Amino acid sequence: SDLVVYKDFAHAPSKLKATTNALKQQFPQRRLVACLELHTFSSLNPAFLPQYAHCFDAPDVAVVYFNPHVLEHKRLPPLAAATVAEAFQRPDLKVITDSAELAAFLRAQSWANANLLLMSSGTFDGLDLPGLAAEITA
Repeated sequence: SDLVVYKDFAHAPSKLKATTNALKQQFPQRRLVACLELHTFSSLNPAFLPQYAHCFDAPDVAVVYFNPHVLEHKRLPPLAAATVAEAFQRPDLKVITDSAELAAFLRAQSWANANLLLMSSGTFDGLDLPGLAAEITA
């Protein structure tokens, strides 16, 4: 009754902003923890990243996840976590590049009176999202 976990396909800057703002408007008293997986060619492109500036301001805790191996697979150049953080223009943005670290970070959060929003067109590298959701909502 005081925690909802959402999985959303949003990954474009405008969708990211709209979804996070909508959840904050619907649940203004709840802490919003939002995780975005950069997974598409455009979202992993350093030239495109500045379009995310201030699109992730609504969440109380904002996390961007990407897997460096996806960059290799897509034959894209390496991407530094600092480049991602700078593009979003949010000083407290957490950038994570390992799915086990992401899961541990989420497990460590306080989930009383909070919502978790997971946004991706991918799978957070096969992270067991239903299992994680069940674990934190128990």
